[in-house]
Amino acid sequence: MGFLNMLLPRMNADTIYDIPLETLWKQGIRGIITDLDNTLVGAKEPLATPELVDWLKLVKDRGFQVVIVSNNNRLRVSAFADPIVVPFIPSARKPMNRAFRQAMERMKLNPGQTAVIGDQMLTDVLGGNRLGLYTILVKPIASADEGFFTRINRRIERMAIKRMK
Repeated sequence: MGFLNMLLPRMNADTIYDIPLETLWKQGIRGIITDLDNTLVGAKEPLATPELVDWLKLVKDRGFQVVIVSNNNRLRVSAFADPIVVPFIPSARKPMNRAFRQAMERMKLNPGQTAVIGDQMLTDVLGGNRLGLYTILVKPIASADEGFFTRINRRIERMAIKRMK
């Protein structure tokens, strides 16, 4: 598999709310590793929205486990995840394998049972694909709030998409 193919998600969705959970369940997915910033909420949103709280309840009620894996620091991720009681791994250094593996160990699942949801091809999708996880790319919620490295990643993503077309 060439590098550009490693950037291709298995599924695209506008938002997390558009992901067909029933389809994932039928495919044997039992755990979801999700990015935080610009995937679940905007990068500057400190807390979960009521809509997100409802979605996470729906996901858990359907039988999925969820772990937030974020490149952001512990303070940001714990302030977000603790009130909604979702386990998390901060400072993940995605697309490196370690945090993805830790999340799967925490859920006691293997790659074939695990999906990754994120808004970046170079971190979430590449990291998930490297381990054989089911990757889902969502559109970023608030790209105006993105940091320096994310803006560089977006530029590389646009070039990669042009090449693939």
